[in-house]
Order: sequence, then C-alpha cells, then structure tokens
Amino acid sequence: MLAAFEYQNPVRVVFGENKIDSLGSLLPDKKILLLYGQGSIFKNGTYDRVKTAIRNAEMVEFGGIEANPVYETLMKAVELGKKEKIEFILAVGGGSVIDGAKFVAAAIPYNGDGWDILTKKGVIKSAVPLGTVLTLPATGTEMNSNSVISRAETKEKLSFASPFCYPVFSIMDISLLPSLPERQRINGVIDAFVHTTEQYMTYPVNAKMQDRIAEGIFSTLIEEGHTYIHEPGNKEAATNVLYTAMMALNGWLSTGVPTDWSIHMVGHELTALIGVDHGISLAIILPSMYRRLAESKQEKLAQYARRVWNVEEKDTLKVALKGIDLTEKFFNDLGAVTRLSHYTDDRKFLQDEISRRFESRKWLKFGEKGEVTPEVVREVIEMAW
Repeated sequence: MLAAFEYQNPVRVVFGENKIDSLGSLLPDKKILLLYGQGSIFKNGTYDRVKTAIRNAEMVEFGGIEANPVYETLMKAVELGKKEKIEFILAVGGGSVIDGAKFVAAAIPYNGDGWDILTKKGVIKSAVPLGTVLTLPATGTEMNSNSVISRAETKEKLSFASPFCYPVFSIMDISLLPSLPERQRINGVIDAFVHTTEQYMTYPVNAKMQDRIAEGIFSTLIEEGHTYIHEPGNKEAATNVLYTAMMALNGWLSTGVPTDWSIHMVGHELTALIGVDHGISLAIILPSMYRRLAESKQEKLAQYARRVWNVEEKDTLKVALKGIDLTEKFFNDLGAVTRLSHYTDDRKFLQDEISRRFESRKWLKFGEKGEVTPEVVREVIEMAW
C-alpha cells in the first residue's frame, strides 16, 4: 500500500501559447537578476519578448550559463547578485538555466563555500525568490525544487534540493519552442521518460493512481515524441510534451511509493567525465541497468510492458525483457545511439573512475532495494558497451 507522505508544491504554472506576454504582471517590484544561457534566446526572439514584457523593471543581466550548468560560472552570477543586492531572479531558458538559477538563489544568502550546498555539508536556510520562463521541456525543474550542477575543476556533477528553491511562477509557452534544435528535443523526451521510469520501475505497492499517471506519461511520450522532434511546428505535439515533462517530475509520481534514481546517478557521471548529453546518458544506461536488475524488477517491468507496449506473453521475466528491448528501440527511433562505445574508447577508465567516486562518496548501496553497488555499476557499463 501507499506509504504516508506530505506533499506541497507552491509553483504557479502559467501555461499556454503567448503566455510570456503576461510576464510583467507576475514579477514583483524588486531588483531583478535576469539569467540566461549561451545566446539562443537572442537568436529566437525570446530575449526581445522578455524585455518587452518587463520594460519598466530594474534589472541586471547575467548570461552564458552552460548546458549542464557549471559551478564556476554560477559563482560569478552569485557575486554579481550580492554586489547588486538582487531581490528576485528571473531564469529564461531550459533546465540548465533554471537549475543554475536555483543554485544562485540559494548561494547568494548562503554564508560559506557554495560547493557545500552540493556536497550536502551546507544547510540552506533561505534563497532569493525566483521565477522562470521555460524554453525547453525536459527536466521538470520548472515545477520542482531540484537542481543539478557540474564542477569543471573536478569533473563532478551533483544535485541538491530545497523547499526554498521552488519557483514562484513558471511560464510554459509553446510559442517559444519551434526553434529548438533536434538534439535538444531528443534529449528532452528521453529525460522526461527516464524521470518517470525512476519513480515507477521499482516494485509493486498497489499505488494504482501513481502507476496509471506514469503509464500515461510513457504512452504520451511514445505517441508524441517522434512528431515533436521531427515536426517543430506541430503545436499539438509540443503542448503535450511540454505538459508531460512537467508532470514527470513535479512530485506527484513519487508520493508514497519507492523510487530508484540509480540510472541518473550513473548518467550524471558519464556527462561529467566524457561530456555526453544528459538525456543520451540516460538512454545509454537504462537498458543495461534494467537488464542487469530484470529479475528483481520483473513485476513492474512486466506491468509496464503489458500496459504500455501491449506485450502478450505469460512468462513474467520474458515480458519484462521484451519491455526493455522495446524501450531501447524507442530511444533509437528518436535518434539516440544507446551504445557507450559510440561516445568513448575507454571503458575501463569509466568503470574504475565511477566506481571509485561512488565508493569515496559512500554510495555503496542504492536503488529502491539497495542492490546497485559500485560493482554492479561496473557490470552495467560493460553491458552498455
């Protein structure tokens, strides 16, 4: 049965075409730090639309936040925020910009080394309030308190979450999506899909509503993903993917149920060490992780295969394995190469370094049953090759 839980999500979601035009009415009368990425909002007109909507605001700008936001860059934004006595942050971009904004929001009032926020040594007691204008559906960060940050110096990628880092509002406007590159669209669909598997592919607890919501997310991404990626002007597909990615990680799916997150933990290391896109890293690791753990996860894997892929087979394990095969094929059909050997020649380095990192962080047993160990990670990397 469902475990006891408490759930609160304070984000005001402003969803729909041309909703960016309402930005001015959502912002407080405070000094604003505008954060954005590496220039796409200038090319696609989003910057001009933001400036038009908030033409009378007192604002300081900071750009250049990378895909997989880099700690060293963000600390420059923190210093700017402190110097300018920023009272509100507006993040315009995809998950990386919004994740970066959450870190900046927490680090400005934090007394201590900002990296402590990521290593969990530091306690977040407050944050500068922030709002978002989402330009890329993928991470669900527009409606949660989570953030993932990379450090260039050490090639680490770590996460944090704080209730102080929920956005006050998030604008989700499909008119901002048509210019997205195909690569980002592929990553976005896969990211939302794997966010959902991490909260679903564990073991049964008779959480019927959570299961059905998750299965609806899977089915929607399967039905709409290809169209969204290859037909940028298709508003119907874009609207469905935009909403679905938000639902995949706004907290609803994980209420009262076991979760995994081992695929993300390994995927983050691939991104940090060899620079593979986040969504692609998940597509690489998921099939091998689930094949390695198929017997343990077979009930939920089989339920997924039957309900989502309509697999007809009595043997539970065979159904589970078929579901994994179909999922990998789906990723391939979207345009993702799911073999690790396509991205690097040094398998042993990855096995040794990722295992060493997990051991040094005391990540010795993780996943919903504590079955994923550094040695299992070695096996998964071997299987993904």
